[in-house]
Amino acid sequence: MPGKPAPIKKSPAKKAANKKPEPAPESEPPPVEAAPVDAPPAEAAPADAPPAETGPVEAGPAEGEAAPAAEGLAAPAVDLLNAEGVTPVPTSAPLDVSVEDVNDSSLTVKWKTPGTIGDSGLDGYLVEYRKDGTTDWVVAQEELSQNNLYCIKNLTSCDVLHLRVVAVNRGGRSEPGSLAEPVLIREIGERPKIRVPRHLKSCFIKQVGEQINLVIPFLGKPKPVVSWLKDGQPVDTRVNIRNSHKDSIIFIRSAQREDSGIYEMTVKVDSFEDKATIALQIVDRPGSPADVKLVDTWGFNAALEWTPPKDNGNTEITGYTIQKADRKTGVWFSVLENYHRLTATITDLIMGNSYSFRVFAENQVGVSETSAVTKGVATIQKTGIVYKPPEYPERDYSEPPRFTTPLADRAATVGYTTKLLCSVRGCPTPKIEWLKNKVIIGDDPKYRQNSTQGICSLEIRKPCCFDGGVYTCRAKNEQGEAAVSCKLQVKQVILPVADNEKGK
Repeated sequence: MPGKPAPIKKSPAKKAANKKPEPAPESEPPPVEAAPVDAPPAEAAPADAPPAETGPVEAGPAEGEAAPAAEGLAAPAVDLLNAEGVTPVPTSAPLDVSVEDVNDSSLTVKWKTPGTIGDSGLDGYLVEYRKDGTTDWVVAQEELSQNNLYCIKNLTSCDVLHLRVVAVNRGGRSEPGSLAEPVLIREIGERPKIRVPRHLKSCFIKQVGEQINLVIPFLGKPKPVVSWLKDGQPVDTRVNIRNSHKDSIIFIRSAQREDSGIYEMTVKVDSFEDKATIALQIVDRPGSPADVKLVDTWGFNAALEWTPPKDNGNTEITGYTIQKADRKTGVWFSVLENYHRLTATITDLIMGNSYSFRVFAENQVGVSETSAVTKGVATIQKTGIVYKPPEYPERDYSEPPRFTTPLADRAATVGYTTKLLCSVRGCPTPKIEWLKNKVIIGDDPKYRQNSTQGICSLEIRKPCCFDGGVYTCRAKNEQGEAAVSCKLQVKQVILPVADNEKGK
């Protein structure tokens, strides 16, 4: 019954060990040796010896039963052998014994299955407890527990109990799996719970020299006990930690790279606790690349190679910046930025110049403050270069004249200047002639002739009635000739006579 010390002779381990193995084959009893003739007679009991008890005597284990494990007695060899003749072996100790729940009258304990069970199997578990300051272990249940969880009821409030769990099989009791610390039997107002902010659930990154102020809230009643570890060790004194009843604050005035690591926060209320980890990464600019070499120079090109920097600034290298400088001017120019490889070919170098090269490393903080410079100099040699212009096949573009826009018939008014227009194409450029009624106009000052980029025009200044007729534009070149004509009509404008003039 829970709360009452169980006599060892009534341990449930004995009940679990009462499984009878198959009987071993019977063997002939050994012969009984006769007592020697000169053996001394048995000593008589002294007269004042107390009489033997006549009460009932507890029987030993029946045939085939295993010895009670709590008594630590070895069972007969014939009882410890199974049908195959293998000696049963106890399991290893149960793992990760912890408290699942506690109040002022009960305690729930949980554990994990032993790591090694063996061929003898597992019959169940025993949960035992003792009060702080005593040495008597009390078995909490009457039957073996088949689950990895057990609730001990009818406990006394404010008692401090030590707990252990034992696995039982045909081989007997295993080594006990004990609770690390004793448990205080009392009502827990609120279990501890850490509420890690979302931005701290991933790696928290800060640069060297920046201030860090992290607030991590938690729950728990009565007031929890808060502790911190960094990489499994106590936190350095330069890291300031302030704990209140509802949150814990980590403050670092000026972050350094040695502050990087895994910070573990533990909030504990009696035997209940909650843990959370925060990854803190302090980053800085990287160092310069190592061992920059000028591998080869050919034509107008130079090949470089280098190795990553030894100091990456506590973060990943994202690229490299390569610069060149002419030895005459000494001015540096960037030729490649955010370059990801460890080899590069620099092109378009100027013939006759000598160049030095340097490489910077980059990470998420920025470019390294120092660079690695090549020891050698890339000199672009002068060579005799003869320019040979490309040869293109000649094409004959010649064609006879062809009018693309013909002359149009039109009417003009006496005294008002008019113009005739047409367009022509041909190769070579054709010669243009204007004719009136099939007679070449020539250099008559009354007419002004013009031909620009294939546009031909004939301007007739203040025409009269005698300037009407058929006008022709003729184009000639070596390939042939073409002509277009139009009819010009010059009209006289008759003004109406006024009434007073009609009277006269």
